[in-house]
Amino acid sequence: MHPGCPIEQVYLYTEPIDFRKAIDGLSVLVEQELGLSPFASALYVFTNRQRNKIKALYWHRNGFCLWQKRLERDKFAWPGEANALTQTCSLQEFGWLLEGFDLSKNKPHKTLIFEAVS
Repeated sequence: MHPGCPIEQVYLYTEPIDFRKAIDGLSVLVEQELGLSPFASALYVFTNRQRNKIKALYWHRNGFCLWQKRLERDKFAWPGEANALTQTCSLQEFGWLLEGFDLSKNKPHKTLIFEAVS
């Protein structure tokens, strides 16, 4: 995320999304489906069906920012609660999620070292 951008709340969208959605589609989802303001000091985080990619949407001063991470192996330990479209977490917990920690198991993903892309 952008340094100096104040994030007060992190919302993890519990259902997988169509990863073709970009800034416009995700900001409409936040506003219409979640009933939240996409302009708030919040980070809205989404995952795909395979749980190996995440997108994070936030507003910074004068425009939206969209950040994406793709795991080459493993999956994100994603929360899923019945009857809840989002689960909140702290920015620190979100950092742990990015590092591969399953907050219920406290075990990170393995570090991968590659020498070439193809």
